[in-house]
Amino acid sequence: MQQISSFQNNDTGRLYLVPTPIGNLDDMTFRAVKTLRDADLIAAEDTRHTQLLLNHFEINTKEISFHEHNTEQRIPELINKLKNGMTIAQCSDAGMPSISDPGRELVAAAVKAGIPVVPLPGANAGLTALIASGLTPQPFYFYGFLQRKHQQQVTELQAMVNRPETLIFYEAPHRLKKTLATLVEVLGGDRQAVLARELTKRYEEFSRGSLGELKDYFTEHSPRGEFVVLVAGNPHPKESPQPANELSPLEQVDREIVKGLSTNAAIKLVAKRNGLNRQQLYRQYHHIGE
Repeated sequence: MQQISSFQNNDTGRLYLVPTPIGNLDDMTFRAVKTLRDADLIAAEDTRHTQLLLNHFEINTKEISFHEHNTEQRIPELINKLKNGMTIAQCSDAGMPSISDPGRELVAAAVKAGIPVVPLPGANAGLTALIASGLTPQPFYFYGFLQRKHQQQVTELQAMVNRPETLIFYEAPHRLKKTLATLVEVLGGDRQAVLARELTKRYEEFSRGSLGELKDYFTEHSPRGEFVVLVAGNPHPKESPQPANELSPLEQVDREIVKGLSTNAAIKLVAKRNGLNRQQLYRQYHHIGE
């Protein structure tokens, strides 16, 4: 068991997790501004993007980049600074750190090292969309971004078909049409849903209807802006998704990837499970030789 007081431990520095606006700069809290101003260092997902925010609020704190491509290098460096008493504020480009953004690994490392981790409340696109959606606000199931490949999305969504909670996804505009098509394919076109785009910005907009209606609309109209996709839960669950051994080998690979395995590890596991040639399954999965 571990208990760490956020504000009574003077042996190390503190890691502050600072939410930033998802669009409207007026959503920045007084506490967030003060924390960024008082910190010794800001670990930012994109220092150029964060610098615009710092300039707006006249914050002169030094920045260092911390994103998905330099996590392995940065974490030991940041943890060492924290152990030496430095106060570090970590923020992503928009919204909450660690929620579909960098931060999770740094928090885990800080917790392991016994360093206080102090979360600040603030903007979050999923919850902002949820409370205005008109769908049941609780319970809800936040998923974030689905995988990009169609069959991987199918596998992910099959595991959610029977969930009674409102489902929350994030999606980029250039992938929205394909994702809506897959949602209809797996969850059905009659399921009620809401698409929220450009939240807190000038062109904020909510599109409400069935998944089928939303799919048809965005087939004819080009999606613009970042989207939160909210889907009503299933009030009448039916049979559970197929067990792994009833899926095709390629579907099994996608399911194992969704669970967290790398592509190569998933192919190796599925080949062994089904008595298949690993190299042949690899070529089939990557469409080599077609």
